[in-house]
This record gives sequence, structure tokens and C-alpha cells, in this order.
Amino acid sequence: MTENNPRVFPPDFLWGAATAAYQIEGGARDGGRTPSIWDTFSHTPGKVLAGDTGDVACDHYHRWRDDLALMSELNLRSYRFSVSWPRVQPTGRGPAVQRGLDFYRELVDGLLERDITPIVTLYHWDLPQELEDAGGWPERETAERFAEYAGIVGETLGDRVSLWTTLNEPFCSAFLGYGSGVHAPGRHDHESVLRAAHHLNLAHGLGTQALRSVLPRTAEVSISFNPGVVHPLNPESEADRDAARRIDNLHTRIFSDPVLHGSYPEDLKQDTARVTDWSFVRDGDEATIHQPLDSIGINYYTTTVVSGPVADELPESKRADNHGKSEHSMWVAAEDVVFHRPPGDVTEMGWTVAPSGLTELLLRFSREAPKLGLYVTENGAAYDDKPDASGAVHDPERISYLRQHFAAVHDAMEQGADVRGYQVWSLLDNFEWAFGYSKRFGIVHVDFDTLARTPKSSARWYAGVIAANQLPASQSD
Repeated sequence: MTENNPRVFPPDFLWGAATAAYQIEGGARDGGRTPSIWDTFSHTPGKVLAGDTGDVACDHYHRWRDDLALMSELNLRSYRFSVSWPRVQPTGRGPAVQRGLDFYRELVDGLLERDITPIVTLYHWDLPQELEDAGGWPERETAERFAEYAGIVGETLGDRVSLWTTLNEPFCSAFLGYGSGVHAPGRHDHESVLRAAHHLNLAHGLGTQALRSVLPRTAEVSISFNPGVVHPLNPESEADRDAARRIDNLHTRIFSDPVLHGSYPEDLKQDTARVTDWSFVRDGDEATIHQPLDSIGINYYTTTVVSGPVADELPESKRADNHGKSEHSMWVAAEDVVFHRPPGDVTEMGWTVAPSGLTELLLRFSREAPKLGLYVTENGAAYDDKPDASGAVHDPERISYLRQHFAAVHDAMEQGADVRGYQVWSLLDNFEWAFGYSKRFGIVHVDFDTLARTPKSSARWYAGVIAANQLPASQSD
């Protein structure tokens, strides 16, 4: 990609990096923490590649001071992290564990001392196991318990944190956790998928109310979606266009419509009528979900191409829904939709590099919710990063990926999208869910034997972008 002029970002643009508690913290049994669904899932044979678990992960729980020093070294202006629900409220009910709250107090204070803006995500998939044993997200009580937890954390950190996210990617929690089963808790039931989706939405609404009741008026409350960029294989085909509509409903609108507009799409209900009558949605639920927000987080990695049924089975290399392999479809009432791998370069995850999709998403949500600010709360790529003989880690592919996606963000801003920040996924190589430690998304390399951190060349390049607050004019800069 060649450009004649640098792309300059607004002076207050929040450049940063993102992580998630279970993926980096470790300390699985420290400070009163009890198992989450990911502890249980990762310790179940055959669920995670190589039998990896998050018991130690990056040991951030003990090494957070060193990680803060790294953030300063890399010029980060913001740091998006998640709070471990079972570290704060081990059973998902009742009083908090002060040692858990103290960990996050100290972390936030350390960020503020370094002029790094903390962005708190309350839920990044680590449901306390006791709540899953009681039924998990398909049960209404889980949403009510989340609201209590949100109030506890909001009251504790509200005087320090001004940017809050209720849920990260509820799509993955519902569809991968209760449909395909490639994520915790590993269940396979389509009605449970839709029930879980609704109760996650309800948790967002109730949690937002709980936060508003304890936070200063100046605090911003948001939610992070991972909306699909879904294209029909043949735009001229009615079957392919309908397949794209159905998948967009399941991937995006089942969450964005009630959160932003106060109701579920009618065609979604019609499409899934053979699975459920939606009676789990009670009077007033959609109004509760539709709470006033200040911004929306957008997580983006790749695009999706779909078609209606095809006559011949596609080879594996030609098809993918980008969400892991399973014998169980997560696509409720859309099992006949065929997923096709988009053309182009791919990352180690097998995801096609498609920066234009990020521009498309930002403009879509800018139109859909024009009064709300937008943050790119996750974007990044996994590559097979290895130290060279000198110990340095060079990752030119990631630099190219980031450069293209920063330009895509700037393109959206030039077209009117109110994008206020970008958090790269991820600060550190970490536990990549069902892929264990086999996929490296970090701009900082982690040796999982010694836990030594080594900033990659992409980290140094990113630090330069942040310092200049602009994308250099040429790839060589």
C-alpha cells in the first residue's frame, strides 16, 4: 500500500491495546478466585488444543507492574482490560472478595499514574462456574446476577474509571458457547443459544442501569459487539442474499437491534420460529435492554461470504465460518447456509485480511447510531512469530495488517464516522481460547516457558504511530 500523505488522527484519539482476564491473568486459585466456565472447559480433555489451560497464562496477576511499564514504553494512551467475575465475586452471588477488588484498584491506579486511560470490560466470557451449574446464560437469573456484579465493580472503580463496557462479544458467548460448543461451556442446543442471547442482552441492560446508579454522570457506558460483515457469494442470487440476511440477523442484529433500537428483528423471530416461540422475552425486557449509551465498541477481524445451499460439498479449503470447527452448527435455523472463504491473504487463524470490512462496519454503525461515539475495541492478527538468533521478534506481516486497518479507520472517519479510539488485539501473546497457546496475536511476544516479554517490531512501529499520532506516509517509515 502506497500513500502520498500521512493520515493524521485527532489529538485526543485513544490509541491503546486490549486484553482479557482469563487469557492473561493466571493466578487461577489466588486471592479467593474460584473456577469460571473457562477453567472447567480448559481442564476437560479434548476441549483445548494440547490440553492448554489459563491456570498461569501470562501470569499478569503477579507481573502487572512489569506489564504497565511495557505499556508506558509503547506510548499507550489507553488499556482495555476485563475484570474476572470469579475473582471479584467467586460464586456469582453475594459479597465481593476484597482481595479481588484490590487487584483491580491497584492496576487502575498504576495506569492513571502513567497517564494511561483504563477501559474496563465487565464480562469477557469468564462466567463463574456456579452460575453455569445453575443453568448459565440461558437462565434469566444469570442476567440479574450480572447486574449485581456490575454494581459492585462500578462502585469500587467508578471514581477512577470513566470508560465502561458491559459485555464483550455476546455473540461468542451465546453461539459458540451454547451452539457449536467450541467455547465454554461447550453446550449444543439451539433454543439455549437464543435464550442465552436474550439474557446476555438483558444483562447488558440491567448492568447498564446498575452502573448508572453508582457512576459519576461523566462516565461513559458502552458494549463491544463483534458484528459480522456478511456478503452474499452472488449478489444477483436471491438465495444468496437471503442467506446473508439470515446470518446477519444471527451474527449482528440479534444484539444490536434490541440494544440500539429496543426490539428484536421480526424476520429473525420468523426465521427461528421452529426452534422457539421467544416466550422467554418478557414484557418490558426490550425496553430494559435499550438503555441510553455513550458509545459502541466494534471488534473486527475479517469478513464472511455466504450462499444458499450448493449442489456439491465444498472442500475444507473453500469453506469456513471463521469460528472454529465443530460437528454442531451454531447457526440457528440456518444450518443450510454455506460459508465460503473470501479470497486474499490469510492470517494464522485462516482469516482473510480484509481491511475494507472495518470501514464498512464503522460506517454502518455510524449511520445506525449517529449520536454515539465508536471505538475499535479489538482488531489484530495472529502470525507465527518466533524470536531470531538475537532474540528479536520481527513481524512485518502484522505491521502491514495494522497499517491497512489504521487506514481503514481513517477512511471511515473521513466519511463522517465518530471513531474515538483503537485498541489493538492484543498487548500480549496469550491463551487463545480453544487454540490454547498456539496462536499469537500479541504485539509483545511471550515465552510461555519463562514468561519473558519481548516487544515485537510491530510494537515498536505502533509506538511510533502513537507518538506521531499519524500513520506514516510510506511503508518504510
